Amino acid sequence: MYQKERVNFGSKLGAILAAAGSAVGLGNIWRFPYETGNHGGAAFILIYLGCVFLFGLPIMIAEFTVGRHAGASTGEAFKALAPKGCWKYIGYLGVLTGFLILGYYSVVAGWTLEYIFQAVTNRFAGRSSSEFITMFQDFSLNPFRPLVWLFVFILLTHFIIVKGVQKGIERSSKVLMPVLFILILLLAVCSIMLPGAEKGIEFLLKPDFGKVTPSVFLGAMGQAFFSLSLGMGCLSTYASYFGKDTRLGHTAMSVGVIDTFVAVLAGLIIFPAAFSVGIQPDAGPSLIFITLPNVFQQAFSGVPVLAYVCSILFYVLLALAALTSTISLHEVSTAFLHEKFNFSRGKAARMVTAGSLIIGIVASLALGVWSDYKIAGMNFFDALDFLTAKIMLPIGGMMTALFVGWVLNRQIVRDEVTNYGSLKAGYYPVYIFILKYIAPIGIAAIFLNELGLF
Repeated sequence: MYQKERVNFGSKLGAILAAAGSAVGLGNIWRFPYETGNHGGAAFILIYLGCVFLFGLPIMIAEFTVGRHAGASTGEAFKALAPKGCWKYIGYLGVLTGFLILGYYSVVAGWTLEYIFQAVTNRFAGRSSSEFITMFQDFSLNPFRPLVWLFVFILLTHFIIVKGVQKGIERSSKVLMPVLFILILLLAVCSIMLPGAEKGIEFLLKPDFGKVTPSVFLGAMGQAFFSLSLGMGCLSTYASYFGKDTRLGHTAMSVGVIDTFVAVLAGLIIFPAAFSVGIQPDAGPSLIFITLPNVFQQAFSGVPVLAYVCSILFYVLLALAALTSTISLHEVSTAFLHEKFNFSRGKAARMVTAGSLIIGIVASLALGVWSDYKIAGMNFFDALDFLTAKIMLPIGGMMTALFVGWVLNRQIVRDEVTNYGSLKAGYYPVYIFILKYIAPIGIAAIFLNELGLF
């Protein structure tokens, strides 16, 4: 075990909310509803839930096991548990993955602040569909405005990180996550009360097994894997701050439920509102930065104040979801530098902030003035997304499953899952079987599918 004294989360609730904040992000708001609506509705949700239980939660518990028993960030945890051999590189991979994602993820996170500003100043009012497209293109292609919001968002993340584990990460999670839940509930209620909203609810929740194909199963596994923030070092780093009385299985289950709850409610915001005005939802930035501003203006055209308020609340919701994720991504690298090189927490955080700003600036400009510069046919932003999401994350998750399933001392694994015999954990034999056989095969299938080899 890592020998340095370790600060812990001050409460079990704080640990759950921090881990849930790491999992809940922008992908929950647009990617999950889109995948659900276009792959069988409730049929996809059922498959997704199966993947969460079969793959996601076991690997999450495995990451928790590594982090808590080592008492170190993911960058040092594997080295502490397996000093010999090359297993330490799994931890280093997690740190690098989280750092790269932080850089380009913060670009899109910064866009949420721009749209909060646009909503607050009521600049959505009276715009046509084409004007929303022009508005987004003018902003995203501008060489300066996105950088301003990128800088603000990363500095906000930095401010929370330098406050430390309890006063920064845990305290912010206890505020941000409840506010996020309240906002998403309010917006969902407003959306489902719109005329014609039942068509959007049906689109989201009615099972259509005719759309279920092998690729849907792979898509559901990928969504479960990426939505739960597996393979990027966040969960094992946070687990190093868990107290010995934290129940790993219960915490993993709570995170999975919260993450799915937010994703489904996001669908109840987006689809009823879109269908109420006859707009077919699309994926990606065009959904949340082009379609939805137009949807809010049309859906609540009879009550302009409600259109104004809902627009503000939605983009505040997006910003909060993004912030809880950037906090966890930043902490992975900060904790690693703090432990590995004995830097003060402040110095480590400043180095991560500076590095992520450099990556973010290049990624942002790659969407505009530097878009002609390609890496394997992709701009820098898309290349980073491909490298991390389709290669580094699956490899990190699969190797963690193999490490805990095959390499880590079986008594250590049992002790962590049962809190040293104080819990029964009847699922333990099934959990080990999944880690040894089922999860690696499933993740390998995701990996090959994402690379287009299936």
